[in-house]
Amino acid sequence: MADSFGDRVAAAVARTGPLCAGIDPSSGLLEAWGLRDDAQGLRSFCATCVEGFADVVAVVKPQVAFFERHGAVGLAELERLVAEATAAGLIVIADAKRGDIDSTAAAYADAWLGEASPLAADAVTVHPYLGLGALSPLVDLAAANGKGVLVVARSSNPEGRELQQAVTATGPGVEDMLLGEIAELNGSAAIPTGTVGAVVGATLEPSAFALSQLGGVILAPGLGAQGAGPSDIAARFAGCSPGSVLPSSSRGLLNQGPDPADLGRSARSLNRELAAALG
Repeated sequence: MADSFGDRVAAAVARTGPLCAGIDPSSGLLEAWGLRDDAQGLRSFCATCVEGFADVVAVVKPQVAFFERHGAVGLAELERLVAEATAAGLIVIADAKRGDIDSTAAAYADAWLGEASPLAADAVTVHPYLGLGALSPLVDLAAANGKGVLVVARSSNPEGRELQQAVTATGPGVEDMLLGEIAELNGSAAIPTGTVGAVVGATLEPSAFALSQLGGVILAPGLGAQGAGPSDIAARFAGCSPGSVLPSSSRGLLNQGPDPADLGRSARSLNRELAAALG
């Protein structure tokens, strides 16, 4: 059986540090890098990111929406990015935020986690608001293929807080109910520990659920441009297993481009700060 996603992430973090580098080819960033907002611009942007981040960070996280907006040619460039980043030894999280039920969830699983799919990444982000159980096809395929499913549980956007903090019929808030269900999945014999993780905003103060009990990878967006620093990461994820927390920076890093050497230097510096803060 393949190593679990959690084990692979921990090993990669041990080699390079915990930083997850976002790859977000927005129209504004493409323009700032002197690139056209088209397929060729995407290709150049992604090639620069792979060159700059390879052997420097453990994980890259392409935001799928910035590719989808270009239609078929954008998805082709996303396929190219996944293949080239994987060949460079990077773990790839597809930030696609998918989620549905039954056959549709199974189709999403095939697309993002299936061995035969050209879009298949090492992990995919998902929405749980049709119920965590509805994501079973994604979880099952991830478990079989040594991949990961990262559930958006506590997002830092203001629009999400009222829903995520709403109290459930059994007592805990929605976000803590989800985190508890993820912990139960990771603690079961049915899937390898670390298959299911969570997206938890790095700018948020801790909730009642102890993240150290999650048993999976925590993707923590909000580092840099959104205001969280290495000391915030250390405080908010204290007690989590070494190699299980992936603080993520997108704009803060990408604004250092388009020179891949500058991207690499910025990422390496931030990785050192994070590693020191997390111990």
